[in-house]
Amino acid sequence: MLTLIHPTAVIHPRAELHSTVEVGAYAVIGERVKIGPQTKIGAHAIIDGFTEIGARNQIFPGAAIGLEPQDLKYQGSLTRVDIGDDNLIREYVTINRATQPGESTTIGNHNLLMAYVHVGHNCWIGDRVIIANAVALAGHVKIESQARLSGVLGVHQFVHIGRLSMVGGLSRIDRDVPPYMLIEGNPSRVRSLNKIGLQRAGLTPEDLDILKKTFRILYRSGYTLNQALEHLDLLPKNPHLQHLRTFVQESVTKPRRGLIPGKK
Repeated sequence: MLTLIHPTAVIHPRAELHSTVEVGAYAVIGERVKIGPQTKIGAHAIIDGFTEIGARNQIFPGAAIGLEPQDLKYQGSLTRVDIGDDNLIREYVTINRATQPGESTTIGNHNLLMAYVHVGHNCWIGDRVIIANAVALAGHVKIESQARLSGVLGVHQFVHIGRLSMVGGLSRIDRDVPPYMLIEGNPSRVRSLNKIGLQRAGLTPEDLDILKKTFRILYRSGYTLNQALEHLDLLPKNPHLQHLRTFVQESVTKPRRGLIPGKK
């Protein structure tokens, strides 16, 4: 019978691995780890802490998941990493567990984290997010579903990145990224609506028309934020508009960072 566990892998006897999990050479899996069916663990990967990984994930060589957070407030609490299904976690990705008791660093389903991505403590990543090579997420970053982050950029702690947004490479993200927008630069600015990404995601022409009007009100009208929100309320009802409006309004509250501004 062909074994799915390489003989050089080090797996704690109390770790819970489904019988279909594959583990590569010299991988290390800790005592409190739980891994679901058909997940593949690459050579030299390390998975430790209270870490639960779902089904059909592929974790490539050298990844380090569930290790202690890089946070001086951490006092050895039994915190978690929770990862869903069908994720691709490429070479040398690091995903740190949370800081305080009862907290978790959470990753959803169908995400792609390319090589050398760092996911800091208490981050939350939704579904179908793509994060390109060498992106660093500080603690408490939240990324909504279907966002796209290009390579070699940093994201400040407590920043929220909205759904279906696109962030250009080498950008400095120190404030919240509004949903549906294209952001780029250092300092970063909202450049345009993420039109191509929205079309690929299946938004209707009516949705796109509403979001185009929303973009012009927020970033081309010269209105104050409160004035812009009042004008958004005059547009036809639309779930994407409502999501964007709520995101913008909540972004100015603590511990949120405020919004990345538009192009001057």
